[in-house]
Amino acid sequence: FRRGAGSFSVDALFCELFYLAIFNRNRDRILNTTIPISVIRHPKERRSKCSLTPLEGREDIEFFRARSNWSFDMTGFTVLALGAPELSVEDAGRPLLLLDSTWRLLPQIEACLHGEGVRRTLPAVQTAYPRVSKIASNPLAGLASVEALYLAKLMLGERDDTLLSNYHWRAQFIEHLGAADLL
Repeated sequence: FRRGAGSFSVDALFCELFYLAIFNRNRDRILNTTIPISVIRHPKERRSKCSLTPLEGREDIEFFRARSNWSFDMTGFTVLALGAPELSVEDAGRPLLLLDSTWRLLPQIEACLHGEGVRRTLPAVQTAYPRVSKIASNPLAGLASVEALYLAKLMLGERDDTLLSNYHWRAQFIEHLGAADLL
């Protein structure tokens, strides 16, 4: 048999057709694998102002509310954090843990974590969310929670535009990602 510039034996052709048949039969399962996401919210986080609230009820995102005497084992998770190595597609084999809180209250959620997670940071991108804090300053690399989740999945090789479908500033955020050569 001839195909293009190379030639194939009957065995090679059979193997290729067998692979395609198996792949096509399992294509939806193979292509629709999603990164499991866990979100831990600070108890004082106002759901009415939270950019993740529209994502509640999705099967791929599990929400937890931190409280006193509560803990979460982050072993095996990729944990988004500042000052860590940058997140990349090599981190895609682990579930993702997102801490949803104001910057000032974040240490309280971090105190609930135990185990050995893999801390990763996101590339610096300007947020589209109009942040205002009269109490504490926000880090320059700080994003709205939904922006951080979208960017994390993008960096892991899984673009999911549905995450931003109810985000008021999505167009501006997508522009910022384009300007940073991340799209």
